[in-house]
This record gives sequence, C-alpha cells and structure tokens, in this order.
Amino acid sequence: MPDLDYNPLSLKNPPPPAAAARCARQRSMSVSIKTPDEIAKMRVAGRLAAEVLDFIAPHVRPGTTTGELDRLCHDYIARVQQAIPAPLNYAPPGYRPFPRSICTSVNHVVCHGVPGDKKLRAGDIVNVDITVIKDGYHGDTSRMFYVGDPSIQARRLCEVTFECLWRGIEVVRPGAHLGDIGHAIQQHAEAHGYSVVREFCGHGIGRKFHEEPQVLHYGRPGVGLRLEPGMTFTIEPMINAGKPDIRQLADGWTVVTKDHSLSAQWEHTVLVAEPGYEVLTVSNSTEPGPSLPNEAHD
Repeated sequence: MPDLDYNPLSLKNPPPPAAAARCARQRSMSVSIKTPDEIAKMRVAGRLAAEVLDFIAPHVRPGTTTGELDRLCHDYIARVQQAIPAPLNYAPPGYRPFPRSICTSVNHVVCHGVPGDKKLRAGDIVNVDITVIKDGYHGDTSRMFYVGDPSIQARRLCEVTFECLWRGIEVVRPGAHLGDIGHAIQQHAEAHGYSVVREFCGHGIGRKFHEEPQVLHYGRPGVGLRLEPGMTFTIEPMINAGKPDIRQLADGWTVVTKDHSLSAQWEHTVLVAEPGYEVLTVSNSTEPGPSLPNEAHD
C-alpha cells in the first residue's frame, strides 16, 4: 500500500472532505505516471483479469457455491495464466488478510464478499471481482452476472450501473478532473432513482494494488486532480437500488446495504491517453460500452 493519510478500502477511516481538499495538490505529486513499458505490462495484466471473468462466466449458475467460483478462478490464474491472484492474503491497514483469491458479492452485498459455502440461486445477481498480478503489475476488473433469470428490477439495476461505469470512463481525458468522473456517475445513477455508495472508491493502480489517486464516484465537475497522460486508475461504481447506507459484516470484509436493497458494481482499469482514454481490462469477450445519449449537466 502507498503511504496514505487514510485507507482507501476502510469504512473506519474514510477521507475527510476538508482534509482531501487540503491535500489535493500534494497528492497530485504522488500519482504515478506510467512509462510506455509499464503501460504495456498493464495491458497484459488487464487482459488476463478480463479473461478470468470470461473463463468463470459459464460456471456462474444455480447450485454453484461462491467458494467453487473462487477455487476455479484461483487455479486458472495460477496454473493457466502463471499469474498471482492479488486479493489472496491482501491486508491493508485495519484489515485482517483477505482469505480468498476473488471477491463474490451477491444481491445486497456491495463489495468485498468473501467466497464460501453459499450456493447461488436462480434470480441472484453476483459481482465477481478479479485482480491479477503479472510481471509485477496489476489488472483489476469486475462484472455483474445473472444467475438464471433475475427480476426486472435486478436486471435494470445492473444495466444502469454498467452505464454509470461508462459515463465515468467517457469523460476521462487529459485535462479533465476527477470530479468530472464522479459527477457523471452520480448524475446518471440518481436520474434513475438509485444511490451511489460514498465510502468506497476507485483507485490508482500499477505496481501496487492501490495507489493514488482516489477516484470518487460522486462529485462536482471541474473539481479535483487534473488528469494527465500515463495515469492509470480504476473506475468501479457501487450503485444501490435503495439508500446509500452500508455496513460491514463480522468477517471484517463483506459490505452490505443497510436496508438490504440490491447493489451492483462494474469495474475497469483505465489509462489516461491522448486524446482520451484506453480501457486496459479487455478481452475478446469483454462487453463494449453502451451507446449513451447525452445528458444535461448541472
């Protein structure tokens, strides 16, 4: 982990807004600008992470346990890809080591669901979050999967969350600000009656799993770090069907909605490039971004 004044994964110590504003200039100096060689390695790691999601897709079906999904992904990453599953034994400040190789977040689980004996049921929605390390660099991505035929409400939440991800991605370009990303996501989610989880955010990524900057999924346009070519970070909005409030379970990792409403998340690792962006976590089977109409901005 980088030396941050708060833990980007922690509910216990989120970034105080005033402190974040005071430190914006200093933090911009700590954001890693990747070299062409580093970017090439991140493309490989990103593609591998996406290919794990391709591999696991047919196994996400009723009766399969989340622990079985974890075992299959671990073996594929370690044996086929000759890579490392980054979540396994990952322990940021304030956390016990994560005990599995992937995160599986089902229905009202917002993020960091720990795979185990839970069997998937028809109608469930599940986020599978994959991070691999290859040649020292990380690729981080997640997708929503349907288990059988979900409800119309669950399907719509997943669709809008996917659109939120791409609303955020499409404003990435040199000279844009981090607040532009958060604003685009928040505006789209709230226009559909959903809420944005505040306590978790995207993050810089490269040699380290979590680097600067922190990429909030809400905010105001024109505010925050100014983006430069060579920056790499994740965009990973967590969108709730109900209220944005969340709580952490006793395992120290799993985060759920307080009101038990459904939650969805999609994630890509993105490079700031001339003249715009490049999504690094893509495979031949990765779903392209949706065709989105323009939205009026505040």
